[in-house]
Amino acid sequence: MADARKLSSLDASFLYLETPEMPMHVGSMAIFRLPDDYKGDFFEEFKAMIASRLHIAPILKARLQKAPLDIDHPSWVEDDQFDIDRHIFRASLPAPRDRATLERIVGWMHAKLLNRARPLWEFYVFEGMKDNEIGLYSKMHHACIDGGAGAALTSMIYDITPVPRQVDPPTARKVAPEPRDIAANLIDSYQQLWTQPFDPKAAPKSLELPRSGKSDLGSILFDNAMFQIESAVKFASSIPTMLKSMSDVVGKISDPKSRDSLASMASPPTILNKTISSERSFAGTSISLSRAKGLAKASGGKLNDVVLALSSGVVRRYLISQGALPSKSLTAAVPISLREEGNAEANNQVFGMICAIATNVDDPKTRLETIIAQSTKSKEMSHPLRALMPQVSNLSMLGAPIVTQILALLYSRSNLSDVLPPAANITVSNVPGPRQTLYAAGAELLHIFPVSISTHGIALNITVQSYRDQLDFGFIAGANIIPHVQVLCDMLPLEFEALEAAFAPPPSMTSAAE
Repeated sequence: MADARKLSSLDASFLYLETPEMPMHVGSMAIFRLPDDYKGDFFEEFKAMIASRLHIAPILKARLQKAPLDIDHPSWVEDDQFDIDRHIFRASLPAPRDRATLERIVGWMHAKLLNRARPLWEFYVFEGMKDNEIGLYSKMHHACIDGGAGAALTSMIYDITPVPRQVDPPTARKVAPEPRDIAANLIDSYQQLWTQPFDPKAAPKSLELPRSGKSDLGSILFDNAMFQIESAVKFASSIPTMLKSMSDVVGKISDPKSRDSLASMASPPTILNKTISSERSFAGTSISLSRAKGLAKASGGKLNDVVLALSSGVVRRYLISQGALPSKSLTAAVPISLREEGNAEANNQVFGMICAIATNVDDPKTRLETIIAQSTKSKEMSHPLRALMPQVSNLSMLGAPIVTQILALLYSRSNLSDVLPPAANITVSNVPGPRQTLYAAGAELLHIFPVSISTHGIALNITVQSYRDQLDFGFIAGANIIPHVQVLCDMLPLEFEALEAAFAPPPSMTSAAE
């Protein structure tokens, strides 16, 4: 990363929204098993392996560089004082050194903010667990990465054989442009802009004005001016697409058939939708991926629908146990990736939809069928917005960063989420992962439980990562809302069995088949 790279508005928003009570990093709790005859030092070997591959993911050596007075988004610059010993740590796990103890420590560690003076990631290695297992807790700021880019980083960290692959050394760094080169490029771009025929389809790709890549006030004003010119041209070329999308949105909203769908997206207030504290509760559990896919096929839905149904059933059970289940169905915020296949850039390319999850339906089979219908409607309602997101996700205005940070802090300190209607009741995300067995420094990866973000007003986050033939569920919540989220984890296998039983063929059909 030779030059400074300014964060997009979407990436930077995760920095501005962060408060001590609401850290904006994502991570995972991975479980490895060492070979029975292993005699080495896993921590040192793992650290050496990561150090040799840092050039594959330049974001791992990039730190934030703030703009003067926070008048513009910060930039990523290479950390010239990078020290891997500040990012990979040997951690201690107290007795009984089991997964439950590891989960409690991960919940505690996930509540701690990352140091913005350094690259925004940390790894903690927990050795000495039962059955020759190793725990690895990792966290990286959401400003760097989304689920799609996280999966790309997985290929950097892991290997498909116990013997780590050899990685080519880094290539020579690019030389930063001189001021005269920037001026020359600016003139060339200006002439290109006014001499070439205007092609709406080609304009967004053809116009790239030069940047100084520096952080002094004059350079920031110059770079922002270049950005605004580019944005204006790209915006003009995208007006037909945006108008069509807006027309589709208005058409769906005004359609009487869509009113029920819109009404179902309204979220009832619950005990889960309050201001959260600066503590976290975390737990993980796994179910069979092939069985979950079989359930999706039997119900006529998709794997995401099964994940939503399982999350719905677990939350329903928990709220019933607390005497707090509302009569109206809860909703889930469901992130949707905009990342094209093969795109491994370390940034955020995502938006989301709100989906009713039928917590007011008692029968598991009817609940899943209702969720399938609701998710289809939610996708139809949100589809026109997909075309708008690339246009609005990088809007920038001088002075916006400091204003946004003040508003985020005010929202956090005022406890407004205790009184305002929730945008959604829970967050549910499903991240596809590799099917083959992975290794790191010779250790076999057994599980990779996601550790995501709890926010004010949406205290519970359920994120799922598929790996081999399993779905690894990571439950995280504000500890003042759900002190022991393990209770929900324990309910998941029971809910899965109930859902499978609901779609099992009748005994007479099973006997006939035999």
